[in-house]
Amino acid sequence: MMNIEQKLYKYAELLVDVGINITDGKRLYIRATTDALPLVRLVTKIAYERGSKEVKVSLGDDTISRLNATYRDEEELAVVHDFQVDDRMYYSDKKAGFLSIISSSPELLKDVSPKKLQAMQVASGQAFKEFSGRTQSDFHSWCVAGYPSVEWARLVYPELPDDEAVNALLELILYTVRADVENPVEAWLEHDKTLHDKVDYLNGKQFTALRYEAPGTDLTIGLPDNHLWAGASSTDSNGDSFMANMPTEEVFTAPDKNRVDGYVTNTLPLSHGGNIIDDFKLTFKDGEVVDYTAEKGYDILKNIIDTDAGSKRLGEVALVPFDSPISNKGILFYNTLFDENASCHIALGSAYAFSVQGGKEMSREELDSAGLNDSITHVDFMIGSGKLNIYGVDKEGRESPVFIEGNWAF
Repeated sequence: MMNIEQKLYKYAELLVDVGINITDGKRLYIRATTDALPLVRLVTKIAYERGSKEVKVSLGDDTISRLNATYRDEEELAVVHDFQVDDRMYYSDKKAGFLSIISSSPELLKDVSPKKLQAMQVASGQAFKEFSGRTQSDFHSWCVAGYPSVEWARLVYPELPDDEAVNALLELILYTVRADVENPVEAWLEHDKTLHDKVDYLNGKQFTALRYEAPGTDLTIGLPDNHLWAGASSTDSNGDSFMANMPTEEVFTAPDKNRVDGYVTNTLPLSHGGNIIDDFKLTFKDGEVVDYTAEKGYDILKNIIDTDAGSKRLGEVALVPFDSPISNKGILFYNTLFDENASCHIALGSAYAFSVQGGKEMSREELDSAGLNDSITHVDFMIGSGKLNIYGVDKEGRESPVFIEGNWAF
């Protein structure tokens, strides 16, 4: 049986070989907090061993981030310096791979003024809009992964001492990314094929809409003409494959931003901007949120919806079986990367350009005409459960089951 150090090394290898796919001297840009340094160091070493020309590491610190948000005023927090944007764009121009390792506590900024949080998020979204557009069109390879911090681990395992909680969360993360098996790369290739089989089926159907029904949910989501489902591995503009999320259990596409009607209720808490939002319901008409409620985090939800015109509409619809590895653990991560892979979800905000045929080459105006939403934000929230049924609607109005009681119907 492998010990935790051996599994962590395999995790680092997965991120380099499958997540980013370092080949032919590709540069690597890592964004992480100081909590993730053990993993960052391993990834850096392995990337260089695979022939990377350069590994650029951008480190943050949660305590300092909280102090900045607490003591700086709203106007100051809304400033993103040109050199911060130029830094990422330089490496994007070089077709570097971008690895984000998430460790922050979901409640990192829970006591910070919602107005400050909105100022920070809007400023960042606007400043990095071009970079985000490149990411969402797979111009460069990118991957998002996780590593525990003490504060995050306390939230997931409140009954354990800090050291035990961190180790327990790390073991759980290593399980979700299949780093605990003898040959993780082989396991990922097999998983990749399974997801692509679902993608191929859905792309062949070309449903005009999906109809959702569950307790607290009665929603119809229109799908654009010539939409494309995606899942697991993607291909960047150099033709290199990569894995955008590790873990991942989803297949997803973009909805038609103008054809969403009905209401939907979340089934798992949403962690956003260092705060938790829960027990919320959104009502849509002609694609736009026209009403919303929340028992917890209402002001944060309001900030999301009011970010810009596009934040009131959907940019993603994702299908994840209730009977999946993360869901079956029955543990709430309070982290979207992990919780979204335990549950069907949808996202307010921007759509991925590759979600329609030819989308990567389309202008913003052409994407808009195709029905793909534009926004400086993209916020996933979970709506899946063992009671969710989803039906695909064809152009004649006939329905075919896609999910029954939370799981694939085909």
